[in-house]
Amino acid sequence: MNDGAPAQPRTLAQKIDYLFATVHPKNRGPYSYEEVASGIRERGGPTISASYIWQLRTGAKDNPTMKHLEALAGFFGVPPSYFFNEESSAQVAAELSTLAAMRDNQVRSVALRASGLSPETLRTIQDLIERARALEGLRDDDHAQ
Repeated sequence: MNDGAPAQPRTLAQKIDYLFATVHPKNRGPYSYEEVASGIRERGGPTISASYIWQLRTGAKDNPTMKHLEALAGFFGVPPSYFFNEESSAQVAAELSTLAAMRDNQVRSVALRASGLSPETLRTIQDLIERARALEGLRDDDHAQ
């Protein structure tokens, strides 16, 4: 629900968690930490362990190197600025939310019509959808994979 107050900046852990929850192949759940670490290695990225990725996602560690953040951004297909710039982060999150919605064929046309809208308008639409889900008794984790 948006009461006009600016949203609190998300932590690094929240941003990484959002990528895991949102960016994954259709018809399956999130990537494992080992899949991400292996994928980064296969792309020629820096050495990063599955346990370190878990620590970053859970907030146990919160000061990774720029190379690690660039590698995570590359793996998940987002610009590195997603981790550093709140405006970029909001824009990427809105786009990823739209892409996640497109996994469900019943909402594909709605998501396609939302393409090109501003982050503010996308957040308004997302708020409306969340209210509709609440009215129908759907939990946040009830979305289609």
